[in-house]
Amino acid sequence: MPEGLAAAFATPGLPFLALAVLVAGLVRGFSGFGAALIMMPVAAAIMPLPVAIVMMAVVGVLSWPVLLPRALREADRSEAAILGLAALVTAPLGTWVLTAVPQEVLRWTLATIASATLLALLSGLRYRGRVSRPGVAAVGGAVGLMGGATGLSGPPAVLFYLAGQARAPAIRANVIVAFAIFEIGVIASLFARDLVTMRAIWLGLAMALPYLLGSTVGQMLFRPEREREFRLAAYVTIALAILSSLPVFD
Repeated sequence: MPEGLAAAFATPGLPFLALAVLVAGLVRGFSGFGAALIMMPVAAAIMPLPVAIVMMAVVGVLSWPVLLPRALREADRSEAAILGLAALVTAPLGTWVLTAVPQEVLRWTLATIASATLLALLSGLRYRGRVSRPGVAAVGGAVGLMGGATGLSGPPAVLFYLAGQARAPAIRANVIVAFAIFEIGVIASLFARDLVTMRAIWLGLAMALPYLLGSTVGQMLFRPEREREFRLAAYVTIALAILSSLPVFD
């Protein structure tokens, strides 16, 4: 057995991680976002944060065949491209932060950002104006910075879209397309900083199966009229993932 594969299967809490990844894929397939909010707190609790980010990036790329075709048909391609390309530019800055800041600090940061995002979503904030293209680019820049540093690329985009007036199908499609662009940038940045290990790649390949299963089922279940009930279930799942991952429970 290859050394990296053996190290991947020796990861503590692997069944729990696989369950979290399955649920993350289900949420991502349905809503287009939320996977990292579920997956990353759990992954960061059982492995080094750089390994968790590489694993999630590999899983994200392998989900493209399932999620991208429909998203490309339904997305505002111009807006999604601005969001994704801005994230591509700032991803290297995020991976620099990943290497420069102590892991314990980043784990608490991850839990704090995830919790703040969940509270903001639950509050039902809404913005009735229209954000300019520079504003969209600024959101994309925040996506790249946060995603590269903590693996949580979603919060800026989620808050941007869910606080606005866009309908669920457009939100879902735009986020999927933009994050696909970002994933290219974060993987390149991780390679440039020599943070990609065979263990992380094998973990990504292993976790791709439950993620793709969840994504496929979530996409099949996507119906705009069911959005309220599904989001409630996603919020509960995110809260449980955050609580289970807090460093205080190590």
